[in-house]
Amino acid sequence: MRILVVGAGATGGYFGARLVQAGKDVTFLVREKRAEALKKSGLRVEAKNESFTIQPKLVLASELNQTYDVIILTVKGFSLEAVLEEFAPAVGAQTLIIPVLNGMRHLEIIQQRFGKERALGGLCRINATLDEQGQVHQMTALNELIYGEVNGERSERATKLDAELQVAGISARLSDDIISEMWEKWLFLASVGGIACLMRGNIGQVARAEGGVEFIEAFVHEMVSIVVAGGYQERASITANIIKELSQKDSIQTTSMYRDMIKGLPVEADQILGDLVAIAKKAGLTTPLVNAAYSHMSVYQESIEKE
Repeated sequence: MRILVVGAGATGGYFGARLVQAGKDVTFLVREKRAEALKKSGLRVEAKNESFTIQPKLVLASELNQTYDVIILTVKGFSLEAVLEEFAPAVGAQTLIIPVLNGMRHLEIIQQRFGKERALGGLCRINATLDEQGQVHQMTALNELIYGEVNGERSERATKLDAELQVAGISARLSDDIISEMWEKWLFLASVGGIACLMRGNIGQVARAEGGVEFIEAFVHEMVSIVVAGGYQERASITANIIKELSQKDSIQTTSMYRDMIKGLPVEADQILGDLVAIAKKAGLTTPLVNAAYSHMSVYQESIEKE
């Protein structure tokens, strides 16, 4: 299979490099500045158990002149609209697009642009970041890549894709209920990100604060009410596990939104929190904590845009 990884940041860089390491035919669609850096130094991954460097096959949007069997979309949500047009020439009649963006709205946008049959549901779980030299640093051993047909069918094309992605260094899995899993990732991610960004600290710091655990529980319950209004079928065990994990007083857990905020970088406030606030408003829900988190990040976003 010819695989196009759109983006070579922490997420695309890690998963794409692992596929290249396993001998897969992978090309990275990148911007000119990133391409120049990667041509000079290669794509280096500092993983938990090893370090390795690949010489990636790169392409700019202006150079795309062939279609691919699989496109793995790894950009930030605020870049989605622009990047759709950039990789459009790579989408053929049989191309599968696997977006691993945060939230849910991106799936509808991709389907509207390329047709419902082109997009699979997808998500990833990885704690990784880029350093100042553009190297990928994996901060924990987590490296899940999950995908599946939107209707839950275990199709022939999804099964073939699953076989292609079974490589060392990636915990790849074909899901029979990818939509539920995407909702649950969004629930968890938005809870962690909203809590950490609003309180300006990691989960352990919030849990140790006076009233912190009660705040965490209330925040998660607001989030659950929103995603249920959006169409998610709640699994009580998932909610309980999220509250338990986010109440650990020794946790240093944050999210990329928090880490980007600390660095003064643009954040996915609209995609991670804003879309949830819109769902709550449409459903007539009262969600003051989630609204406060989104307002807080909107003020931050406006401040860095002015700078």
